[in-house]
Amino acid sequence: MFYTLLKIELFKIFRKPRTYIAFGAIAAIVLLIQFALKVQGNELVDFLLGSQKETFDIEPEKILNGYFICYFILNTLLIHVPLLVALIAGDLVAGEANMGTLRLLASKPVSRSMLMLSKFAASVVYVILLLVWMALLALAGSILLFGTNDLVVIKESGIHIIAAGDVLWRFMAAFLFATLALITIAALAFLFSVFAENSIGPIVATVCVVIVFTIVQQLQVPMFQEYVIPYLFTTHMLGWKGFFYIQATAENQAIAASVENAGEIVKSGIILTGYTLLFITLGVISFRKKDILS
Repeated sequence: MFYTLLKIELFKIFRKPRTYIAFGAIAAIVLLIQFALKVQGNELVDFLLGSQKETFDIEPEKILNGYFICYFILNTLLIHVPLLVALIAGDLVAGEANMGTLRLLASKPVSRSMLMLSKFAASVVYVILLLVWMALLALAGSILLFGTNDLVVIKESGIHIIAAGDVLWRFMAAFLFATLALITIAALAFLFSVFAENSIGPIVATVCVVIVFTIVQQLQVPMFQEYVIPYLFTTHMLGWKGFFYIQATAENQAIAASVENAGEIVKSGIILTGYTLLFITLGVISFRKKDILS
C-alpha cells in the first residue's frame, strides 16, 4: 500500500511544470559557471588565492580541473537549492488543500499517517534525483570538460592539496551529506504545508526561516554563539565541506583518506537527522488532528 501511495505522490509531483524549474535552474547555473571558468578561470584562481600566491607556487592551470570546478559549483549552488526544494515540499499538503482534494484524499481507506509519510517520501525521492542531476552536471560534466588533477581547497587559514586519487569518494560523501541537509529543508516545508491552504505560505515561511537562521549565524553576539547557533540546523547544512579538510603530518604532508574533524561532521549529521525526524513527527501528528474543511 505504501509503495502504491508513493508512486501516486511521485506522479503528482512530476506532472507539475514547476517541478522541472529546479532541474532547469541547476543546469543553467552549472553550465554558465563552467563556461565562465573555461573562458576566464585563471583570473578567478588568482582572485581566490589572493595574498597566498606569494606563499604557494601553484600554477592556475593545475588548479583549474574538474574537481576544483565541481567544488566551486557546490559552494556557489548549494546555498540556493533549499528554495528549489521548498518549492515542491511546501506544496505537498497545501497544494491538495488549495485544489480542494484534501478531504477526498483523507477519506480513503488509508491511515493519515501513512498518507503523510508517503508524501514526504516522495519529496525525499525528488531531493535525491535533484542531487543526482547536480552530480552528473557538476562533477561528471566538469571532469569531461576540464579533466582531473589534484584538488586545491582554499581556506582562510591556508591551502589544502588533496591528491587526485583521494578526491572522488569525498565528493560522493559530500553529495550524500548535502542530500541529508536538503531533506531537512523538505521536512520543514512539509511541516508548514500541513497548516496552509496554499503552497505560497509554506514556501515563503521555509525560505524566511533559513534566511533568519543564517543571519543569526552571521551576528557576532557571544550569547548567540554559545547557546543558539550550535543548535540551528542551518549551522550544520554546510557540514559537507568537512570532507575536503584533511589532516597533515608534522612535515605538513597531507594524510590520504583523512578528514580533519570527522567528529564535527558526524555531529552535524546527527543534528540534521534529529531536526528532520522532529519536523516529520510534528507534521504527521498535526495532520492526524487536522480538521479538514477543504
